[in-house]
Amino acid sequence: MYYEKLAALYEEIGKTSKRLEKTEIISTFLKECEKEDLKLVIYLLQGRVFPQSDEKKLGMSSKLLVRAIHQATGESTDNIEKGWRDEGDLGLVVEKFAEHKKQNTLFSKKLTLKKVVDNIQKLTEMEGTGTVNKKIGLVAELLSSASPVEAKYIVRTVAETLRTGIGDGMIRDSLLWTFYPNIKELREDREKYKVAAEELQHAFNVTNDFGVLAEILEEKGQKGLIHAQMVVGKPIKAMLYPKVQNIEEGFEVVGKPAIIEPKLDGFRVQIHRIKDDIKLFTRRLEEVTKQFPDVVKVVKDNVRSKDFILDSEVVGIDSKTKRAIPFQNISQRIRRKHDIEKLVKLLPVVVHVFDIIELNGENLLTIPLHERKKLLQAVLKSKTNSIYIIDQLVTSDAKKTESYYKECLDMGHEGIMMKMIEGPYKPGKRVGQGVKVKPVMESLDLVIVEAHWGEGKRAKWFSSFTVACKDGDTLKKIGKVGTGIKEKSEEGVTFLELTTELKKLIINEKGKTVTVKPQVILEIIYEEIQKSPTYSSGYALRFPRVHRLRLDKGLSEINSLDDIDHLFNAQKK
Repeated sequence: MYYEKLAALYEEIGKTSKRLEKTEIISTFLKECEKEDLKLVIYLLQGRVFPQSDEKKLGMSSKLLVRAIHQATGESTDNIEKGWRDEGDLGLVVEKFAEHKKQNTLFSKKLTLKKVVDNIQKLTEMEGTGTVNKKIGLVAELLSSASPVEAKYIVRTVAETLRTGIGDGMIRDSLLWTFYPNIKELREDREKYKVAAEELQHAFNVTNDFGVLAEILEEKGQKGLIHAQMVVGKPIKAMLYPKVQNIEEGFEVVGKPAIIEPKLDGFRVQIHRIKDDIKLFTRRLEEVTKQFPDVVKVVKDNVRSKDFILDSEVVGIDSKTKRAIPFQNISQRIRRKHDIEKLVKLLPVVVHVFDIIELNGENLLTIPLHERKKLLQAVLKSKTNSIYIIDQLVTSDAKKTESYYKECLDMGHEGIMMKMIEGPYKPGKRVGQGVKVKPVMESLDLVIVEAHWGEGKRAKWFSSFTVACKDGDTLKKIGKVGTGIKEKSEEGVTFLELTTELKKLIINEKGKTVTVKPQVILEIIYEEIQKSPTYSSGYALRFPRVHRLRLDKGLSEINSLDDIDHLFNAQKK
């Protein structure tokens, strides 16, 4: 397929904000795709060239894109940068200048999807001397052969700023509409449609690859989803747990008796082992194996199997007192690439394993939790200050649970988890299998969409941040936050840390405000949620404060507008 067809699809999708219309447009397009193009189309529609389970970074900054546009069009970098400042979108800039290319394009060829994807994927493979020029050359080669509209979407894809409003839910529904033979009947019956959507969503949660699912559906139909299997070494979506107000509500959700566990202040790590290969993944599916050689070693030494997937919480401990320390203190280990051995000694961790979801080739997702716990006991040997099976209480007694809850808080834990004793493991789900009970108002995980330069001694830092929640496949602003951020690294999230991260993600800059790619997530605490006409969510946070930086969470895990509605209504009560 030629890329011009996909560019035309982008244009058509951009003309409507209606979700059903977009889904219909995508479905119609997918029905006309050849099998060899399906996977590429799915990835490209979401502004990617890899599946979500692949964390490769393109590493193409806006400055390098300016040079690639210059090389392809012959336009001066000054003019390109001026256009970028005016438009705030390098895609629009290249579309304008591509109409009047000054370079000779006599020998250019029509672009295929494969050529576009191949060139962009190669950006991740560049290393060594001459890497920058090679990257510029790969993008410039595409832009030289592209029409103005094609060039616009190539640049947006490389810059990771393709804003089509196409999220996982829309891709899932588009696949349903395209490949389920009884889709007309399903769309007329809400309950049947929900079952079909959950079936496909589950297949995605264990593969994290809609491209592969599209190929399975095209070749084998709905029944082929049975072949969408968990693979050790490839992360799956973590099962998630909503917060409830109290222990009584917790029992109402999970039933009696329930498994009660401490809620630890650590970060979620999925541990995979196949033979001698051990891999560690965060809840946002990023591999962090190299950053935690100490975890790899204790797992290798203390788990009696060479084929498993474990779900765990990794908690930092004080090297002297051996007591747990807050997550924020060890978050720097997640992104550290150098001096790992030094950090291992400075910031040691303990692994608390609470679930097992694959063992010796057997998928355990549908096995009841209490049986999974028995398998965990059989294969894992606890070792002091290294690795444990998480503590638990099994009870139907609210008073015993309340006492255990207080013990957990006294030990410095955040609260408790209450889990359904017969519950299966449902990747990505927040419903029914377990809940968390915490003594504070529910915090919000929100993504930074704008940053604002400070003044005075903070003039070189971003000092306040506009944050947003998700609403379907779009983002809605809910306020600005600037408190809770520190100037010294040992005190928590710092202005320097956030500024360093966000400068890599700048899309546009006007005055003191920059628009950034929505990747940096903050956990925000607040006094109250208020109605507000100022922000697109319709809400604002009263006295918001940054609690911590959530390096372990991805954009799909931030709070939704529905969550905000629920909290606002509960607050009124």
